[in-house]
Amino acid sequence: MKIGVFVLSTIFGLGSLCLGAEDRPNILVFLVDDMGLMDSSVPFLTDGNGKAEVHPLNKLYRTPSMDRLAKQGIRFSQFYAMSVCSPTRVSLMTGQTSARHRTTAWIKPESNNAGPFGAQDWQWKGVTKKHVMLPALLRAAGYRTIHCGKAHFGPNKSFGEEPLNFGFDVNIAGCAFGAPGSYYGKENFGHGKKRRVNRAVPGLKKYHGKDIHLTEALTLEMNAAISDAVKTKKPFFAYMSHYAVHTPFQADPRFMKNYGKQKRRTAVFASMIEGMDKSLGDILDHLEKLGVAENTLVFFLGDNGTDAPLGPTHAVACAAPLRGKKGTHYEGGMRVPFIAAWAKPKAGHAGQGRLPIKRGAIVDDMGVVYDLFPTILAAAGLEWEADKDGPIIDGVDLRKALQGNGNGLTDREFLMHFPHAHRTSYFTVYRKGDWKIVYHYRRAKKDKWKRYELFNLAKDRDESDNLAQSNRSKLREMMKGMMGALERTGAQYPLADDKKRRLRPVMPK
Repeated sequence: MKIGVFVLSTIFGLGSLCLGAEDRPNILVFLVDDMGLMDSSVPFLTDGNGKAEVHPLNKLYRTPSMDRLAKQGIRFSQFYAMSVCSPTRVSLMTGQTSARHRTTAWIKPESNNAGPFGAQDWQWKGVTKKHVMLPALLRAAGYRTIHCGKAHFGPNKSFGEEPLNFGFDVNIAGCAFGAPGSYYGKENFGHGKKRRVNRAVPGLKKYHGKDIHLTEALTLEMNAAISDAVKTKKPFFAYMSHYAVHTPFQADPRFMKNYGKQKRRTAVFASMIEGMDKSLGDILDHLEKLGVAENTLVFFLGDNGTDAPLGPTHAVACAAPLRGKKGTHYEGGMRVPFIAAWAKPKAGHAGQGRLPIKRGAIVDDMGVVYDLFPTILAAAGLEWEADKDGPIIDGVDLRKALQGNGNGLTDREFLMHFPHAHRTSYFTVYRKGDWKIVYHYRRAKKDKWKRYELFNLAKDRDESDNLAQSNRSKLREMMKGMMGALERTGAQYPLADDKKRRLRPVMPK
């Protein structure tokens, strides 16, 4: 998939705004950390007829607010993020795949964590002054921009550490790290603790010592910031980025009683999911109270696959019936929930007429986290023009898909590049249509076939049947597509044993 080069009119002096300030929608991006496709009572997977398919994990969790939002809008059964958090977050804000923006691993605040054979010159400092960022574009177009919660866009003392540097008017609790020192107000969210004091959540001192969970505190702060934005009579872009449900797993006491029959770790994780869901409902209710719900567009998604403590990392377990979890090359590591809806559907509303969203629908079209960049800008009424000096955008505008008509890209590509060490180390995932290939750079020096995994996801959802040796023509076709995508995006490769040479993909014979 090759997407044109675009620049925004108000930044680069091209084109104009289609909509007046009073006609532009408010936009809420509700991003949940480490929430996979199956961490919800809302079913996202479909059967052969495209109908919602309920699985045991859907019966474990309780997410009534997600159900409310799903009934009001559309959800995707095949929506992808990167397999770890920082790459996804930069992709969302830039419209680029991780191979292109080169923040290909999670950012360690203190140092470069490329891994022993990783691409040492990856963009470990995250967002820089050179990046063209979604909040900056929206602010230039007249939006009030709000960041709340987890940032994780850059290490300590970097430009990307502070969301105010790249387009946000307000930053609540965002900083360099991705996991909080504590979720508990009684523990001051990590301040003063001997352990994890270097991960103490900033800016929430008024909740210190109180019996409150971090998820609830952030929700209260976001609702207050939205109220302030509405008073300015500007449209707002609200980025609600929860630390939940990342480790440390610490129960949300409000909901533990709902999971009394489960093992302790399972119950704790499920209570955190329900706390996140309560946050979504509280914000939707607040939008209605302020009288702006009809003009607020909501995008709900996770930042990578699940990290639920329910089974082996590479097995069909915590994302069942999908295989794997966060940090792996399997579908459970990259497929995430995605819902788009108006906060309060209303027939005859002019803004909703310009962007109708099919209600209660599930689509099987592929969506990717970097699609939010062009989709949000288009929803905000911004005109684009091609420019050779502008940023290359890998995302596509999903507005057509939100109407339930499909996005017109039946053979779409998805590229996820991870030249680092983690739960699965040094790999590239490439999907096109129903087919998916995984290439392992540092596997099996004696057995070359261990480098390749090839799956037909339409027939093999749990990725149990590796067709790399039995279907070599398709393997070569997919390798050619993957290698082309890596070259187009300027991907960086892991190192050989001598740490001097780069390991590039090898085409099978």
